[in-house]
Amino acid sequence: MCNLSLLAVAAVALAAGFFMAWTIGANSNSPPFAPAVGANAIPVMRAALLVGIFGFLGAVLQGASISETVGNDLIRDVRITPLAAAAGLLTAATFITVGNKRGYPIPAAFTVTGAMIGVGLALNGNPATGTYASIAVFWLAIPFVGGFIGFATATLLRSDRLPETVGIPALGFITGATIANMRFAFIPDEERPQGTAARYVAELVVYDTPAVAGYDVASLVFTVLIGAIVAAEIRRSVKRSVETGIQTFLVMLGALVVFSSGGSQVGLATGPLESLFEQELDLTTTYLLIFGAVALLIGAWSGAPRVVQAVSREYSELGVRRSISALVPSFLITQAAITLGLPISANQVVISSLIGSGLVEGSSGISFQKIGYTVAVWLVSLVAALFVAYGLYNVFSAVLGVT
Repeated sequence: MCNLSLLAVAAVALAAGFFMAWTIGANSNSPPFAPAVGANAIPVMRAALLVGIFGFLGAVLQGASISETVGNDLIRDVRITPLAAAAGLLTAATFITVGNKRGYPIPAAFTVTGAMIGVGLALNGNPATGTYASIAVFWLAIPFVGGFIGFATATLLRSDRLPETVGIPALGFITGATIANMRFAFIPDEERPQGTAARYVAELVVYDTPAVAGYDVASLVFTVLIGAIVAAEIRRSVKRSVETGIQTFLVMLGALVVFSSGGSQVGLATGPLESLFEQELDLTTTYLLIFGAVALLIGAWSGAPRVVQAVSREYSELGVRRSISALVPSFLITQAAITLGLPISANQVVISSLIGSGLVEGSSGISFQKIGYTVAVWLVSLVAALFVAYGLYNVFSAVLGVT
């Protein structure tokens, strides 16, 4: 490929990746703050500002694991060329755009995964069956795990036997414990690119400590400590004012879910560009994540006010407690996906959690027909993206005479 052709293809790939990240920032990252807006805990414009900031930080600090999976682990024995990245991202972006216009948002995780497998096969790569199995198991588990946690959380908050000064802080403890085990790019780890605060603290301990169920005691103590600190602060807030305390916790959860969404979703846009940045541009993953995070930030600030305002009306009807019941499992599942490096759909996680929390009041308000149709559209988009990306790459390759 001549330099001019390489530059043209690289420009198209970068533009497609930028558009993908922009779309994610404008749509997928915005809803978590909607419950807080619906509860009048935070104004719309301030929520939109925070969506951009926390999404940007999450993308830079947690985006590496899923970006690596999407860019290098979905296909074996070949590297994703700039032309393949362009074909894959253009396919995924087109599916998402058409889906949004028809009123059925198609998850980026489904289309990007399918498209990158398609272009990888077109490059004569071999299927990464182990990675596919892990992704499939996780995707299948999301509705059940998210639904169960949402149902359990909603049941906890609705119980008359459990006062607000106990139930909300208990959820705060779980949230704090999870924060202690979140993976960040700035924390060193001997085994993985991103480390956790709990493990880092354990490594600082001079004396070896025993393990409980494979978990270092020093890490466990630190995890419990962070959980207790968060729970104590939330309990203090709830005791002063139940309404204010719950709203504060709701804003905190919204920020954490947006942060986690940035870390999990940016990799869908940056993953296909991994080889382009590392081999063609000679830039590290950090620069790639900043590229994606900037696009995500612009998307959030340009699209978040509209999305947050629209979605907040729906959440205001759900109530504050059911909103919390949906955000808690969303945070936990997304962090689990980041830890495992598995691409997921933010929509799938939130919808599953909402359904689970709503089952506490019965299933009369749930349209299983619409749920089934939505799932079918998602699965079709996954398979269709694979075949379209495969064909599009071959067309590009034949027309341009390059690979």
